[in-house]
Amino acid sequence: MELQKISLMDAYMLETLRRKGITNQQLLTEKDFKVWNYLHESFDFSHLQSLREKDPTAFQTVVEEGYQVKFVTFKGLINLLKLKFQKVEEQDYQTTERGIRGLYLNDEERHQLTNLLSKNWTIQEEEVGKKTLLQIELV
Repeated sequence: MELQKISLMDAYMLETLRRKGITNQQLLTEKDFKVWNYLHESFDFSHLQSLREKDPTAFQTVVEEGYQVKFVTFKGLINLLKLKFQKVEEQDYQTTERGIRGLYLNDEERHQLTNLLSKNWTIQEEEVGKKTLLQIELV
């Protein structure tokens, strides 16, 4: 099944809400997303509410099954790793000229990252001991 595509900003808002403790159920039932605007000074979460109202089924799929970002920039990759997976540069991976290397994610996280990245990125796996480290590069 192909995942729904959302913008990088939509992904930022969704993952910010999740990181602040907002549940999938709340995302699917809250009447007014503006109640969460205090959670981030520059986001208007009512935009996500508009997405839900425009196509409730697609929004539910995004929330429950995941999504693909339409276009991920280098900075966008760094931000998504921090927001969604709590991975920080220099501590959890190294940046390279074309991407990152040395990133460890568990199987579920790897699956999520593979699904959400836009087609302008490639992921290579390298077995190091008992861990699989990722190298992610721009195509």
